[in-house]
Amino acid sequence: MISALNRRGLLQGLLGAGLLASVPRFAYAKTPDDRRFIFIILRGGMDGLAAVPPVGDKDYVALRGPLAIAAPGQADGALPLDDRFGLHPALAPLHALWHAGQLQVVHAASTPYRDRSHFDAQNVLETGGRGPSGAGVGWLNRALGLMGGSGLGLAVNEAAPLVMSGPTQVATWVSGSGAGPSDYLLDAIDRLYADSPAFHAALATARDTEQLLADADTNAMTRQRGLGRLTPSFKGLASLMRDDRGPRIATLEVTGWDTHSAQGAATGRLAVLLGQFADALAALRKDLDPVWSKTIVVAATEFGRTAAPNGTGGTDHGTAGAAFLLGGALEGRRVITDWPGLSRDRLYEGRDLAPTTDLRSIFASVLRDHVGLPEADIRSRVFVDAGQMPFVADLVRV
Repeated sequence: MISALNRRGLLQGLLGAGLLASVPRFAYAKTPDDRRFIFIILRGGMDGLAAVPPVGDKDYVALRGPLAIAAPGQADGALPLDDRFGLHPALAPLHALWHAGQLQVVHAASTPYRDRSHFDAQNVLETGGRGPSGAGVGWLNRALGLMGGSGLGLAVNEAAPLVMSGPTQVATWVSGSGAGPSDYLLDAIDRLYADSPAFHAALATARDTEQLLADADTNAMTRQRGLGRLTPSFKGLASLMRDDRGPRIATLEVTGWDTHSAQGAATGRLAVLLGQFADALAALRKDLDPVWSKTIVVAATEFGRTAAPNGTGGTDHGTAGAAFLLGGALEGRRVITDWPGLSRDRLYEGRDLAPTTDLRSIFASVLRDHVGLPEADIRSRVFVDAGQMPFVADLVRV
């Protein structure tokens, strides 16, 4: 019988120290204008209606109830972006980037996926197709192939995520912070041992216990914003990417966005994670200062969450959500959206923010206008089944 496991023990027992890469050496060809692109995967379904509340929508407060973020100027209110949208107050470091013209928000955005499975939704986000694929090749790996082949990309993880997987070789690196394996890796291991009830039960118990401990430690985490699990990896990546010999394309992953219960509004569980994420992004921006004018960061999640709260103070799996673009190469201070509204008759299937922007159009526009790949190649070799998907104009500073 397998005894209860903890994350660090699982990492040591199943992976071994030999699979954790030390800081890799790079010998990179240069992308056009020596530009950098970082893709951050927000695993778990980030609540875009909390992160970027549509405070100007007349139906927002009634629909969200106790999870609504107050309007700008009120206590614990949103940080204003324009007359329709604000930022969650925990994202204050990003508000400074907005005022500097280095932040864009994409709202009511989604992949083409319309069901609510984390695994399938993340597969679609990372492969860039219309539905889940078993081919094992990510859209960013295909883009790396167009950019000159192996030696251009870095995945900040124990192993390359699906978006970076494929025939083009990429390096991997993890921070020496002592953190355990990612939720994504644990999910993969769980599926691998799906026929072992004892292993499945032990892993489930360990993860449930860890979540209870994390929830109980919310106040302590709040006091230590910026000192959490995210910042070391973000700062480590920055030290690699600002070097002339360092990577040009990279991925990171941030887990924990599956807020089914006790989500909170301006404070609480989600606010803590948003605050840690914002502080880590601020550290990334600071440490990338020498090359920030050549950098674009995109952070996106596999799906949003339900527009109305559930019965346990949280939100369930939804459809459209919000994505962030940051960088000195952006044409910032812009909310990109075809806003569908939050009246009950405008919700997708009567429960979700309706999707109006294909996330692939954002990725494709960054690849074309920032990385410098030809549009024809992006359509025919990166997002091969996107049809006549439109590109987004004026995304990048020229």
